[in-house]
Amino acid sequence: MPSPRTRPATVLLLASALAVAGLGGPAAAPAAAATVPVGNGSYSDTRPPGTSGPTTNTGTPVTPKVTAAAKDRPVPTNDWWSSLAFQRYGDNPYSTPMYGHPLTYQATSGGLDVGYPTSPAIVGDGRQYEYAHKRDLTIGLTGLNSPDTKADDWSDWTVTPYWSDGARTLRTTIGHGSPFVYAKGSGGNAQITTANAPAVFADQGNVLGITVAGHHYALFAPTGSDWNVAGSTVTAGLGSKDYFSVAVLPSTGALATFKKYAYSFVTGSKVTWNYSGGTVGATYTLTTEAKEGTERGTLQALYRHQWLHTTDPLTSYTYVSPRGTMKVRESASFTTSQKAAAALPALPKSNGVDTARLRGYLNDVVNASDPFSGAADTYWTGKALGRLAQLVPVADQIGETAVRDRMLGLMKGKLQEWFTAGGANEFSYDKDWKTLTGYPASYGSDTELNDHHFHYGYYVYAAAIVAQYDQAWAAESAWGGMVKTLVRDTANPSRSDTAYPFLRGFDVYAGHGWASGHQGFAAGNNQESSSESTNLSTALILWGSATGDTSLRDLGTFLLTTESESIAQYWFDADEQVFPSSFGHDTAGMVWGSGAAYSTWWTANPEEIHGINVLPVTGGSLHLGGEKEAIRRNIAEMERENGGPAVEWRDLLWEFESFADPAAAKAKWDAGHAGYTPEEGESKAHTYHWLTTLDTLGAPDATVTGDIPTSAVFTKGTTRTYAAHNHGATARTVTFSDGKALSVPARSTATGTGTGSTDPDPDPDPDPEPPTGNTFQLRGGGVLTTATGGTAGSDTIASAGGANRDGTPYQPLVYEVRGVNGTLTPGAQTAFRLQVDAGTTVGLGQQARISYDFTGDGSFDRTETYHYFATDPVTGWEEYTQARGLKASTGTPGDLDGGTVRLEVWSAIGNGTAKLQTGTDRSVLVIPYG
Repeated sequence: MPSPRTRPATVLLLASALAVAGLGGPAAAPAAAATVPVGNGSYSDTRPPGTSGPTTNTGTPVTPKVTAAAKDRPVPTNDWWSSLAFQRYGDNPYSTPMYGHPLTYQATSGGLDVGYPTSPAIVGDGRQYEYAHKRDLTIGLTGLNSPDTKADDWSDWTVTPYWSDGARTLRTTIGHGSPFVYAKGSGGNAQITTANAPAVFADQGNVLGITVAGHHYALFAPTGSDWNVAGSTVTAGLGSKDYFSVAVLPSTGALATFKKYAYSFVTGSKVTWNYSGGTVGATYTLTTEAKEGTERGTLQALYRHQWLHTTDPLTSYTYVSPRGTMKVRESASFTTSQKAAAALPALPKSNGVDTARLRGYLNDVVNASDPFSGAADTYWTGKALGRLAQLVPVADQIGETAVRDRMLGLMKGKLQEWFTAGGANEFSYDKDWKTLTGYPASYGSDTELNDHHFHYGYYVYAAAIVAQYDQAWAAESAWGGMVKTLVRDTANPSRSDTAYPFLRGFDVYAGHGWASGHQGFAAGNNQESSSESTNLSTALILWGSATGDTSLRDLGTFLLTTESESIAQYWFDADEQVFPSSFGHDTAGMVWGSGAAYSTWWTANPEEIHGINVLPVTGGSLHLGGEKEAIRRNIAEMERENGGPAVEWRDLLWEFESFADPAAAKAKWDAGHAGYTPEEGESKAHTYHWLTTLDTLGAPDATVTGDIPTSAVFTKGTTRTYAAHNHGATARTVTFSDGKALSVPARSTATGTGTGSTDPDPDPDPDPEPPTGNTFQLRGGGVLTTATGGTAGSDTIASAGGANRDGTPYQPLVYEVRGVNGTLTPGAQTAFRLQVDAGTTVGLGQQARISYDFTGDGSFDRTETYHYFATDPVTGWEEYTQARGLKASTGTPGDLDGGTVRLEVWSAIGNGTAKLQTGTDRSVLVIPYG
């Protein structure tokens, strides 16, 4: 939902999304609100006079639409299924389309409409792609005609809608990644009504395979039942049972596998996470009950951001989705492992910054007649707090303690205003919706429960910077209690808290936040500013680190790391494997349940479409530097669409470019800093410090991580700079994944080139090897070797001859090493970094396959084929890595005992030769073995 720079009279409408409806008058409220004390602060337990809480689009107050069984549970608004519980549109007591992926759903009077959209449509003048919900069938009971649908139960990514018409009841359990719909009904027979007459491809009595609109479904009734097909109506008696299930099949041949799990009903979903030594791990688990037999396993489809980071075996089954290919796991759980995203309170001190110049820019901010620029509501106040918070550590770096303390005083004063009930600004608790709303509200944060994670993230971030310098202020008995209350509203880590829902704004399975509180759109839920979502995650890391709350710090690290991959894939299409080729854009301003749009809520200006997923730029934005080629494409598209370089949001886009090309970004600042107005959350002080620092230290290097979340690495040429902030009261040593170490004094940021490296090369290369497994250089003649110090050269990759060789090696270059012993490293994956160049030839793509012969007997037990890399027609090395994603694999990973490892590289497409670099640390294969 919107977090725009300005609010116009009209809003850009997205195709197939319902029009943003006008709000009615405010709901009545008592004349005075009671006050709930929290440390030195407080909030009200009744809305301020003249304000509104959640309403329908016509202004009628609404309460959660849940069953009696769920009436005391906090409702997880801002979810993929929230329209079940939030009746935003008064004439729709059921739901709007809900995008579970691969299936889509919509509740109606007769049951649950189900679809499986597999073909994207390009709408909105080419600005939006969508896999819109289209009904294939309806799951219901004979005669069911319910006046509404309510949420009966829910867990981390599953939900159970409920229907009752007095004579019949129906419950279905649906969820992200589930190819099944599990149904329990009473008062009628199971009934499946199809959009058109189905074609039956399998009839086994109680198991029926049908094809509808080109999609294959399996219907499972209790043993002893029999499905009857009459036109577009399919029914089965349930006898003494009350259950049946429906599954979308990846192919008709998958029926037997799906039958195995058809009666293992999912009853709940849960994610757990951990942070250790620079790595974030997560386990996604479904709980099940066996309706027949003893099978308790299930099938679940993983999104791209998940299967890129799992080593768990996956089946060959796949599904289409708006997020690219989903891959199926045959188990009730799976695990992921990622390098933790970096987060610093600010970029570290560098000798490239002109202290006198920076001091002048800082004074411009603190000496302004109104440092808060007239901000009154939660969003704009938050942005003003964020602008000051960015500068506090910067002032401290150059010894401007008076300026630092003046900014801290301004921030404390404003936070305390908002953290005290009864004034012009306050937070108020809604006991029905179990949410905390700041008044004055903005952009539907009150009536629609939109954007709480966007708005409050700025407050928590500012409080974290205050806590870094004033721990007494941050104590729970002082003002820290109110900070934690905002955290409970937006990112509550507790599932047992009766006052706030678990992780309100973050969808743990989708891997990112949702902004709409009601999800009342034909296109599902949406999120525009993914970067404001990660701003909250960064704030949790900094607040947890500053206050010693490692559990909250680790939650923030899990959220930031998970969403960083989702942003790369679903907003920036970093691997070019998600956006449909017909979309024609390299970035999305907004992600919807049904797809994505090159647009914002308030403008079609390319600068803001590209910039909305950058702001605010902080030390938690460094994860963006992990996808440098995507940034270059992104900036190039912005300038094409804009008719030239950025003008309005130039500071944000300079900073964005600095994640990939610091020198180019700094050059743009040098040429254009004199005559521009900073974006409202930015300042010349911050932009100058940011661009100059990265120009000096180099771009963020996401391939190396420190063993605390508040650490980062920067690389320029052959020099790597390590940085870390120690919030603790005693000095500590931070160890990085390449073996380097950095001593960091108490309550300080330190930088250095590191000590104690385990890297045999004393001069780190700019693209370091991954820390797990053994690393092999490619050498001419087909050799893989752990030796370093080779002579740079290249081998020629044969042409594909104009044919499509995708997935099948054709005249490949083959590199091999034999006699390898190694123990498989848990959680590790094959990695490679290959430098390839197609020269000026157009339309070439190189592909890699890695094969493992565990015992050296000549038979390869495990093969991994990766998606090809499309090279550009510009002379110069480009980097092909495993991040392109695994296209196919065979066999299960195992230990090596005298084994053989083989790398094959060939041309998947094109009609020309290419080159592969050899003899350097920039072309390597890393196997996941110790």
